[in-house]
Amino acid sequence: MRDDFRDLRLSQLARSLSAFKAARQEARPQRGWLRAIREGLGLSLEDVGKKLGQSRRRIQEFEKAESKDRITLRSLRRVAAALDCELVYAIVPKSGTITELAERRARAQATEDVLDVEHTMALENQATGNVKELIEEETKRRLKRQ
Repeated sequence: MRDDFRDLRLSQLARSLSAFKAARQEARPQRGWLRAIREGLGLSLEDVGKKLGQSRRRIQEFEKAESKDRITLRSLRRVAAALDCELVYAIVPKSGTITELAERRARAQATEDVLDVEHTMALENQATGNVKELIEEETKRRLKRQ
């Protein structure tokens, strides 16, 4: 991938994912979002089932599947629509930003490679000794190249 395209894509992702930063801190309700929202809106299983053209039991199955991480995105989207809601979906880094994640990954790979080369060079009495600077340079090079 070209450097300018990668930088642009990373910047776009960082901007898009920033909206999900607070959401990452929120725990999913124990019985799932579908049930929590349905109950919060005062809707019965039958009410939601009618909107979807599904049985009460089927809506209950959707709720159970969501609470156990077994629901498909398609089904989740359909039931959310029946609740007059919209599914908002994202994959976010466990900590920090997407830019920080890219930097951590590049640094980890650079560290491993530089230390391997430094070890080999030391065995041949040719070690440079400036490992920190080499890791930093290699990290920057990898970030530009990705």
